[in-house]
Amino acid sequence: MGLRKKNRSPPVLSHEFVIQNHADMVSCLAMIILLGLMFEITAKFAIMFITVQYNVTQVLDVKNDPVNLYHYGPKDVATLFFYLLIIVILHALIQEYILDKMNRRLHLSKTKHSKFNESGQLAAFYLFSFIWGCSILTAEDFSKNPTFLWEGYPHTHMVFQVKFFYICQIAYWLHALPELYFQKVRKEDIPRQLNYISLYVVHISGAYILNLYRLGVVLLVPHYLVELLFHASRLFYFSDENKQKGFTLWALLFVIARLLTLTLSVLTFGFGLPRTQNQGFSLVEGNFNVLTVRMSCLAAICLTQAWMMWKFINFQLKKWREHSQKQATKRKTASPKSKPHKKELTRGAANGILKPDDKTSPRVRRVTNS
Repeated sequence: MGLRKKNRSPPVLSHEFVIQNHADMVSCLAMIILLGLMFEITAKFAIMFITVQYNVTQVLDVKNDPVNLYHYGPKDVATLFFYLLIIVILHALIQEYILDKMNRRLHLSKTKHSKFNESGQLAAFYLFSFIWGCSILTAEDFSKNPTFLWEGYPHTHMVFQVKFFYICQIAYWLHALPELYFQKVRKEDIPRQLNYISLYVVHISGAYILNLYRLGVVLLVPHYLVELLFHASRLFYFSDENKQKGFTLWALLFVIARLLTLTLSVLTFGFGLPRTQNQGFSLVEGNFNVLTVRMSCLAAICLTQAWMMWKFINFQLKKWREHSQKQATKRKTASPKSKPHKKELTRGAANGILKPDDKTSPRVRRVTNS
């Protein structure tokens, strides 16, 4: 027996080398930042990447202990960069140890393979973010008091859990941009993924910068629940095409989530913020409660929801047409062949056209030579 040829590793710093080893390269960079904590000279720079910055100690009540609150600033860019590296590593771990093993068992095509990987990564993220968002809403009592969305604006200070939630959200959607290259996404799928990635980055960053983090968390939680249901249903569909009940529930919750988003947005920007005491525009105080900003935010949310509904309607119409075509083909194959009419049989016999299947047709006499 001959020796099997070993696969040659790609050249160093080539495209294939970077794609295959990007997780190791990113983990080395993250380890360098962590090692910076060991030395006094570099510790102050490493802390800026790892810990959440801009903490302020406040005493909310005389009876209670001081509370550490946070606001945003330019140093958050360094924190975003570090946790972007961490998310790239987690992305590679989920891909290698969970999704790749499932793909080997399912034997999917190339198109379904890429969609399966996309849904697997997003389902894990949406599940984690939904649970985290629900814990924030429970701790802050957002659901009990709807006026909490705009009372006391500008909401310049937030607890650690809320700020870290926003940093991880923005870092995740920013990491999705290089992942288009690392995962070798098809050119046909890149525009679609760029659309929703950019929408997430703009809306979440806007809520964070404009001090609308309360409204942002309230809107993200039901949206993530709907998206989690969709991608989980798609994963079950790829494993067994008969499992499509999840899409029906997703369609119902999708419409409800869009109506809830529009209702809370109009209530906040149209009725809540215009009636607060702090009116005006001030970058120092973090106050953006002016008509131009309010209408711009409301218009951006409404246009996004309208675009999502348009895509949803087109998706449902496409599925309905495919289903109707399948039903039509099944009926054609199941229906028996049409039998000839009695009049056609009599006309054929009168014209001398005799069929071998006709039992009433006379036999042809054999002519013998005497």
